[in-house]
Amino acid sequence: MSLKLSALPLSALSLLALCCSPLAQAGGLMLYEVGSDNTGLVNAGAAARAQGPSTIASNPAGLSYLPGTQVAAGAQLLYGDVSFDQDSSSTVNGGNGGNALPLSPGASFFISHQLDEQWSLGFGSYADFGLSENFDNDWAGRYFVQNATVGGLSLVPSAAYKFNDEWSVGVGLKAMYGILKTEAAIDRSPLGLLDRADGQFKYADSTWGYGANLGVIYAPQTGTRIGLAYTSKVDLNFEDRLDVKGTGPLLDRVNGVNTKLDMSVPQTATLSLYQQLDSQWALLASANWQDWSNFGEISVEVDALSGLSTTVDANYKDTYQLALGTQYQATPKLLWNLGVAYDTSAVSDSNRTVTVPMGEQWRLGTGATYALDKNTDLNLSWDLVWMGDMPVDQSKALSGERISGQFDAAWIQTITGNATWRF
Repeated sequence: MSLKLSALPLSALSLLALCCSPLAQAGGLMLYEVGSDNTGLVNAGAAARAQGPSTIASNPAGLSYLPGTQVAAGAQLLYGDVSFDQDSSSTVNGGNGGNALPLSPGASFFISHQLDEQWSLGFGSYADFGLSENFDNDWAGRYFVQNATVGGLSLVPSAAYKFNDEWSVGVGLKAMYGILKTEAAIDRSPLGLLDRADGQFKYADSTWGYGANLGVIYAPQTGTRIGLAYTSKVDLNFEDRLDVKGTGPLLDRVNGVNTKLDMSVPQTATLSLYQQLDSQWALLASANWQDWSNFGEISVEVDALSGLSTTVDANYKDTYQLALGTQYQATPKLLWNLGVAYDTSAVSDSNRTVTVPMGEQWRLGTGATYALDKNTDLNLSWDLVWMGDMPVDQSKALSGERISGQFDAAWIQTITGNATWRF
């Protein structure tokens, strides 16, 4: 028996992930933070800066502005507080689940090489999609989700061509390795008719998906760059057999069922400006769009009464970001970054779930780059993503089990460190 599902049974879709990201995070799981100095600018000017090989992730056309050979490596830690407070409308006994966001590490690697005055090549490896959630196993929303992880590692060989001093174009071919794991409890005593312990189902798989990054940079004058970048969608097609713990004639029908989960990492577009104001100050800005409205369904529910599983539609909508930042060359060796941004939510309050507790986001970031010498830079960056209160009122389609309450004062922070070497 095979169930054809068009998406993802994950609470991880709530977090950017922001990512998370990222993901800093966008209105869904696309991450602006990829272990680079972009963390401190919260994506402001990302498609126009072209200040290091991490431009591969934001606009491959930026490779045209990097002389010689350059290597950048970074690491980051993402942490925060995404805690649920249930109210009296919940129909399932249990706790609030604790802080659902575990400490999440990340890393990146980029290299660029200028072949001649026109051609440049590069390669990037970074995680720009996904995050994890980990609720207490006995919490009141356990029949929707207990633990979940979704992630995508992108490998992106890239090339850029510089037509003249004004125009550059770039392309990157993206291969994304996607992983998906999820666990949820199964109510084996529906309606209180029997006294039996919860069951559980697990699902896990990994797969490859493919897409492209495209970009162009226009520099009408010295110190001014306008960048436009596009990333195509990436289809990730997962397939695994449901692993169901807890016996019964109805649940036995579901155990081992081959289940296909097809999801699309959304296409995005970013328009950015980098404007040098004087020898010390620069202004940066970005407008970003992400096509979450075509994502599809977000969860699978297993019901003990019927022995059936159903899908839950995400009811996503496209997200938008506006970001504004500045760079200050405090000394010949020290460059300071500062950025602020606002992201719209991919879900309305009425459609938010514990599986996807995301909302609108305010972001603040800062960081500093220090030049050890003319060939080596070190950067340390930080950002805060504030999501605030996010109400949830969610019921299962078959059994009617309900979880109601809100995520209180939710926030995420990222600390990033990276180094760039020039040869």
